[in-house]
Amino acid sequence: MDQPGCPLQQIRRFWDDDAATYDRSPGHRPTDPDVLRAWGSALAALLPPPPARVLDVGAGTGFLSLLAARAGHRVTALDLSPAMLGQLERAAASRGLSITTVTGPADILPPGDFDAVMERHLLWTLPDPGATLSAWRSRAARLVLVESLWGGTALTERLRATARWRLRQLRRTPPDHHGEYPPALRSSLPLGSGTPPAVVLELVRSAGWSDPRIVWLKDLRLAERRSLPFPERLLGPTPRFAVTAR
Repeated sequence: MDQPGCPLQQIRRFWDDDAATYDRSPGHRPTDPDVLRAWGSALAALLPPPPARVLDVGAGTGFLSLLAARAGHRVTALDLSPAMLGQLERAAASRGLSITTVTGPADILPPGDFDAVMERHLLWTLPDPGATLSAWRSRAARLVLVESLWGGTALTERLRATARWRLRQLRRTPPDHHGEYPPALRSSLPLGSGTPPAVVLELVRSAGWSDPRIVWLKDLRLAERRSLPFPERLLGPTPRFAVTAR
């Protein structure tokens, strides 16, 4: 069991507290039809053909899990936060979808082997992403990481990120989360300051996965850009990319 004050306990508590409002952010759960179609197309290209056994790690409220289940995959959703998984279970039930949920840390997988393991924006919050990627390799035939370009990026993207933040402040847009990680926790995480593509690629390679490659989700970014109001549309959304491997 986690000891009081340990990273996993702090991380679990944060996401339990975040669960009630997490899906209010369109970046977490988009509602624009074109953006949803782009997400579905991207996931179809990244995953094996259905029906595949897919493990969604750090599934949260289930955005990827729901897309994959709707596409015909047999989905197991793993997350540290029972409150986040509770939101996923309610969403799946309302859509008539069957998804198995398991509460636990990312490096302790539920029984069985999987055709693919996937995640979205999980790596930054893992205490040991390298060990976790190695654990996944022993149980899954394909890896699909969905990440965003932040931390250690080129100057142009850093300026855009700053401009996006200032526009949110001017519009008084509610924050995406209920709060922030404690600084000590954030600094203890190997990827707590960003997930640059080259760093993610090297982590995957070092964990023993074969043929890792970066896939830029250009169609998704185009759909997300079109869904934005002006002047945000001029800046565009944060670029998204996937890393796949076998």
